[in-house]
Amino acid sequence: MAAAATSLIDAAKALAPQIATAADEIERSRRLPNALVEALAQAGFFRLWIPCTLGGEEADPMTLVRVVEEIARADGAAGWCVGIGGEYGAFGGYLPAEAAREIYGSDPLVRTAGAFRPFGNAVVVDGGYRVTGRWPLGSGCQHSQWIVGGCRIFDGDQPRMTADGMPVSRILFFPAADCEILDTWHSIGLRGTGSHDYAVRDVFVPAERSLSFREPPTEPGPLYAMPTVALFATVLAAVPLGIARHAIDIVREIAKTKIASRSRRGLSEDATMQTNLGTAEALLRSARAFLYQSLDEAWQVVAAGRVVGVPQRALLWLASTHAATAAKQAAELMFTAAGSAAPYASSGIERCVRDIHAACQHVALAPPNYQMAGQAFLGLDMRSSLLLFMDDRNG
Repeated sequence: MAAAATSLIDAAKALAPQIATAADEIERSRRLPNALVEALAQAGFFRLWIPCTLGGEEADPMTLVRVVEEIARADGAAGWCVGIGGEYGAFGGYLPAEAAREIYGSDPLVRTAGAFRPFGNAVVVDGGYRVTGRWPLGSGCQHSQWIVGGCRIFDGDQPRMTADGMPVSRILFFPAADCEILDTWHSIGLRGTGSHDYAVRDVFVPAERSLSFREPPTEPGPLYAMPTVALFATVLAAVPLGIARHAIDIVREIAKTKIASRSRRGLSEDATMQTNLGTAEALLRSARAFLYQSLDEAWQVVAAGRVVGVPQRALLWLASTHAATAAKQAAELMFTAAGSAAPYASSGIERCVRDIHAACQHVALAPPNYQMAGQAFLGLDMRSSLLLFMDDRNG
């Protein structure tokens, strides 16, 4: 591992005590404290995928995934926000140069949030678009300077269509001040992500402040040649991996002192606990290895100047989904292993389970992706699937 990557991962580990101290406030306020956000930004985590030409790190994918995994081990919501903010730095590699400098090059601590789904309408006008829309799940929107939203493009009152009859959509960038944050994020888990709805009304967006993953990137580096949505999924998968590792940490600590009610012996001597711990480790380590192997293999392809094909994209989706699924199973095993201590909020186990269930509801980590991967491996037509959603420039 390169020295720079090791340094960043070490920085993530060093922030764990500060994150753990803030955990109750994160849960209670349903957002990350400003002081923690600034610490994460100062550590450079939100700049890992910003192009070098804009002062970013343009780090390899594995580095950000490792950083997010470490942050999520301390707190799932913090890991999720670092994942979203970190991966959205890659937008700097797709935007026109002027807009990329405006958004990512002028502020070394810049943060970006928002959603891709085209829930906004962008009407073409001179120099850009007039946009109205409302989007759900704006993780990190309360601490970001720029917020993105997927929009359908309209010429007058008619939606613009592609040659194959599909609506044209683009991702547009709004200054956070132009967005209304709506208090909608009352959730079972990942409460501290602040994943509220947000809305804009008749906001002008210059044309250069928009992008489409269907178009070639503006930066030449291999990071921006990766299949973008599949790449982003690997970052999100790091969050349940980190949360599950936290759950294992907690149970191993509980086992030092707790007496198992079924045997009246120390929990560490309980056969069920031992079996669950061993199973959880196997699930987590094998799924984690699959994720990093698939990501590294795709990275080697783009680093050599080649295109990541559909089967390899399917592997990225599959590895991300499997990492999340296995991590959820591991966390649930730890909940069982902790016995009567598990339901108490003070144990931390119940929060791990809640957070991991919330993370696994994301479409990039959901069980239907197993079927999608199987379809790709069978050579079926994937043009209408999520596998190529918004990202078929190499498909």
